Amino acid sequence: MEDFSVIECVHMENATKRRDRHEIIAEILNTAKDAKLKTHIMYKVKLSYAQIYEYLDKLVEDGFLENMAIKRSKQILTMYRTTQKGKEFLNHMESVDKLFE
Repeated sequence: MEDFSVIECVHMENATKRRDRHEIIAEILNTAKDAKLKTHIMYKVKLSYAQIYEYLDKLVEDGFLENMAIKRSKQILTMYRTTQKGKEFLNHMESVDKLFE
């Protein structure tokens, strides 16, 4: 009889791994490269409603994201897109990741 407890523990550790702020920011910026709605970013990056507001507001304020209004049907929606400064941040993060490979 095989023992699957080790596999289950490894899976559980990976599933519950906490991300630091830099990882979350990088995920948001990667997702928003092609301009996305807040809800799309929220679900893709797996953040709560309160968390996504905190991150988006700060990233727009600091110039890593830009927001733009678009009209769809009769609604005006806000889209978020990664700025040049945000893309530079992503490039630096990739460089740091390569150092640890």
